[in-house]
Amino acid sequence: MSRMLSGTSVTKPRCITLIQLPSGHMVGIAQLVERLVVVQEVAGSSPVTHPMEWPNLHEFEAMVVEQLDLLPDDMVAGLDNVVFLVDETPPDGETILGVYEGVALTERSDYGYGELPDRIVIYRAPLIDISESLEELKREIHVTLVHEIAHYFGIDDEQLHALGWA
Repeated sequence: MSRMLSGTSVTKPRCITLIQLPSGHMVGIAQLVERLVVVQEVAGSSPVTHPMEWPNLHEFEAMVVEQLDLLPDDMVAGLDNVVFLVDETPPDGETILGVYEGVALTERSDYGYGELPDRIVIYRAPLIDISESLEELKREIHVTLVHEIAHYFGIDDEQLHALGWA
């Protein structure tokens, strides 16, 4: 289960265009434009704007932890044997913001000791691509965490969409 970029599963649908840099990295157009320094050509003036400084992966991880700490206690108290991870991009070019990998509580039967932990992975690049500011990035991280934790508790995408968390 995952929170996706396109279709009805996104809180604010947007068209995301990715370009490949010579280094091979994929970058969203919005991210690229925000990082450009606009130079005004009037009387040799200095740049009028500065590039947006998006968090690196380490800083992004700290933002995810901060948002996780802001979740209600009763939501996180029921989590057992779950690890939260951050990564730059989803595998195989998937267009998702995060993913829950594991067996939902509602589907467990013989779950016990020695089981590998379930995983919730939050992806930095796609979340930056849909965010216009650091505050919006924090909100999107928060929504993605709630979405993926809901999958742990057995809530599917249809139910999340009806509740406004898709």
